[in-house]
This record gives sequence, C-alpha cells and structure tokens, in this order.
Amino acid sequence: MRPPSRGRRLDVVGETELFTPRTPRVVAARRLHRRRDREATGRFLAEGPQAVREALAVPEVVCELFGTPTALDRYADLVGRAAAEGVPVSPVTDEALAVLADTVAPQGLVALCRHLDVPLATALDAGPRLVAVLAGIRDPGNAGTVLRTADAAGAQTVVFAGDAVDPYNGKCVRSSAGSLFHVDVVRAADPVEVVTALRTTGLRVLATTGYGDTDLDDLADAGGLATPTAWLFGSEAHGLPPEVTAAADARVRVPLHGRAESLNLAAAAAVCLYASATALRRR
Repeated sequence: MRPPSRGRRLDVVGETELFTPRTPRVVAARRLHRRRDREATGRFLAEGPQAVREALAVPEVVCELFGTPTALDRYADLVGRAAAEGVPVSPVTDEALAVLADTVAPQGLVALCRHLDVPLATALDAGPRLVAVLAGIRDPGNAGTVLRTADAAGAQTVVFAGDAVDPYNGKCVRSSAGSLFHVDVVRAADPVEVVTALRTTGLRVLATTGYGDTDLDDLADAGGLATPTAWLFGSEAHGLPPEVTAAADARVRVPLHGRAESLNLAAAAAVCLYASATALRRR
C-alpha cells in the first residue's frame, strides 16, 4: 500500500484511492445527519440505489456520489449517469460508507444532494389538482410514507407545515422510496397561512379527523372530491391543531366499517388521497 496523498486520509485498493471516515469530504458529509447542518448547508444525504437513481433523474440535485468499490461496480449504470451529469464519484471504504449511511445494513451508495424546496406560491402557480399537507407530523417514517403515498396517488405537491419533521431527515428520505424527488416539496412555518393560500388558489381544503362531521364515503358519493383538493394530515398522536382544522372547508372522517378503533396515519392518508385520485380520474 502506498502512502496516502498529503492532506487526505486514503486507503488504496489496487490503483484506486479510497476515502476513509477521516477524509475531510466524508467528515463534512457525515455532519448532514444533523438537522442544523442540513439547514446551514442546504444539503442532505440520500442513501441506497433507489434514492440515488431518483435523485440523478433531477437535474443538478446530486453534488457527489459516494460508494464502495463493490457497489460502484454493481451499480455501474448509476455511476455512468453520474459521470455524464458531471457529478463527482468518490470511492470510499466500507468504514466510510458506514458513517455516511443511516442504516444497519447499507447498500453501498450515498448521494450528497441539494435541498429541493419550492416556494408555496411557485408550487401553486403550477396548478396542482391534488396536494397533501403534513401539519406538525413529527415522525419521519410516517412523513416519508405519506409523501410516498401522495406521489403514488398523483399529488403534485407535498407541504411540510408548522412543527413538522425535516423532509430531509434520513429516515424520511428512505421512507419516501424516491418520491421525495418526484413532487414539489414545500416547507412553511404557519399551517393556517398554508390553508389560506390553498383556498385562495381554488383548492378545496379538507381536514382529516376522527371526529369530522363529514363522512368520506358520503363526500365521495356526492361528488365532493371531483374538484382540485388539498388534504390536511396531522400527527398520529395529536391530530391537527384546532386552528388548522377550523380553517379547512370541511372536516372529514374515514368510516370504520369493522371493529377497529382507528386507522394509523399512513393508512388514513392512503384512503383519502386515493379517494380523491379516483374522483379526479373519473372526472
């Protein structure tokens, strides 16, 4: 093994120099596991081949691709796509990949990406027909799953409002299964202001609550979902803040036809979003 280049900690496999956990670029990227560093830099990490593939499909989002030699060989198509886009590809040791990854058994690839935030006004100017608003949802797994479901149902915009989880949290990114890169991601401080903006644009705003006075089935049967709609989802533990619920056009409950006490957040979101998707398609 030849000595590492001055100023960088490197291992060498064959003729390939590998970044180690102490290489400055790995150290800097590792800090993005913390929200304050993601906010300060406007960067985040996307782990695994699926996330990397979807990230590379968005122009100028990926800043650097880290991978172990085995993974870079296995996913040569992604390496080629990155090279074609002018994205630096940095081989790393297994130990370096482990500190960049956020899972117990990483798949060997991590992309350093730019934030994808879109201003709410810009997202609404695009005329979305289906919008999901995550108001105060703190669990990153739930948030990422709802984002993925919204994308699957055809939503064009997902808003993280109020005291919601960071959409660039590692678990949220993984749970979205690449959907983070498919929709307009909006972050907004005040969910009530979001509701006002949605209504001003012409979207019907529906708040989900187990105590809603409107039954989802009745609403669908009456044609109430056949217009552009924004759904409001709150945290599984506390639901939507009262002021947000009051600002909506209607408060909707998902009917329970069996003996279950309730649906979890992701399941309720899927039922609501797909009800809208079906109504909009029929229209």
